[in-house]
Amino acid sequence: MRALRECRLYGIIDLGYIPRLRDCNRVAEQMVTGGVDLIQLRGKGKSIDELANLAFEIHEITAQSDTPLIVNDHAEIAAQVPVEGVHVGQDDDSILIARQKAGRDLIVGKSTHSPAQAHTARGEGADYIGFGPLFATPTKPDYKPIGLDDIRQVHLDLGIPIFCIGGINIDNLQQVIDAGAKRVVMVSALLKAHSIVDYARCATDMLA
Repeated sequence: MRALRECRLYGIIDLGYIPRLRDCNRVAEQMVTGGVDLIQLRGKGKSIDELANLAFEIHEITAQSDTPLIVNDHAEIAAQVPVEGVHVGQDDDSILIARQKAGRDLIVGKSTHSPAQAHTARGEGADYIGFGPLFATPTKPDYKPIGLDDIRQVHLDLGIPIFCIGGINIDNLQQVIDAGAKRVVMVSALLKAHSIVDYARCATDMLA
């Protein structure tokens, strides 16, 4: 499986943007073809059984290309499906509890919204962090953007992979890279692209 430190573009299959669950496999295939390095399945409001079934199907696709699959929030899914990791938010299970629920060694990432939260997550044992939202994002409209000023310093301080997130698209990606980002997460920009494959390839070229 691709090492976390080698990953640059993190795509999220957010079911809020994919109304037909049967389309998830197609989206996963397109992300893999486009060169997305790391994929997360996120389905707010969906049952654990629904998400577990989807994760199993998607994992069969991602495993063929050594692309790690991360499930959002529900670490217990990782006890049923051989996904590579779990992602938790500030209000979700702790990293320790997530690992206990999974019942095995796996990647655990955490969302952070400030340098202080980023430092705390590293201290809790996060394998990577999401840092943002950098810009206003329709995915999480209630979160205030944190901007670009802290990106470079957080990278210097933490020493673990940092994936910048929040409103990132092809139009502002170079600005994010220039601010010190090495890895980014794309959600709505990627899922709403006319061609997920072409959009991902453009992003990975810029991140290379």
